[in-house]
Amino acid sequence: MSNGPLAPGYDSDILVEDDVRLPRMYRVLLHNDDYTTMEFVVSILVEVFRKTAEQATAIMLAVHRDGVGECGVYTFEVAETKAAIVHARARREGYPLRCSTEEV
Repeated sequence: MSNGPLAPGYDSDILVEDDVRLPRMYRVLLHNDDYTTMEFVVSILVEVFRKTAEQATAIMLAVHRDGVGECGVYTFEVAETKAAIVHARARREGYPLRCSTEEV
């Protein structure tokens, strides 16, 4: 049975099933400290994690209240890059803000 002209060497009767797996996902977490301002945390959430002002404020309050807050869930490379950006910006501004990643 043919579905029309195929490139030489290809058989239309063969079904190939690829073993496609979703990438492992990692959550990015911000940790509370006594020195980083709430305004700076909100700005990080808006600029790095693309949260709305309302979402950023809610996450910042969770960090303040619970000691930790989730910024988002990403593939490993994206999560690690975002955490590195947070650390670099925090250090540049003189804040000890800590950001970590953990597998979901």
